[in-house]
Amino acid sequence: MAASKHGSTAEIAEAIGEVLTGAGHEASVVPPEEIQDLEGYGAVVLGSAVYTGRWMKPAKELAERLRDALKDLPVWLFSSGPIGDPPKPEEDPVDVAEVMEATGAAEHRIFPGKLVKSELGFGEKAIVLALRAPEGDFRDWDEIQNWARGIAEELGSKE
Repeated sequence: MAASKHGSTAEIAEAIGEVLTGAGHEASVVPPEEIQDLEGYGAVVLGSAVYTGRWMKPAKELAERLRDALKDLPVWLFSSGPIGDPPKPEEDPVDVAEVMEATGAAEHRIFPGKLVKSELGFGEKAIVLALRAPEGDFRDWDEIQNWARGIAEELGSKE
């Protein structure tokens, strides 16, 4: 489950799902706003793109709405958003502590993101210009896949 505005974070979620599926786990990648309940899920990986230091509303709302069910499952969180080399900002999004608390997540990982200026709206372009944010794809697929393999190993040891 990943809240994604321009698709970059959804692509990270897809890569995580592929690793989990390849390790023998049944995985589905679904936008958070499409999840009504967690019946049938044995674990959750929840991610969000980060804008102005915050998670996107659909991911935060899922964490709050299903907090009781999430606390009964193994949960991992990821954020996507820092850009540049080295990626900036380095700190956790300001609302991740709340999401960790709501979900009882085992871990939160931050992955660098991707910025394609031509995909941005006027307001986003103004922010990017003001911050002098560099354009490019800064995602580290090896890091993402290694993290997903660690999740698969943890899930395997619980079965």
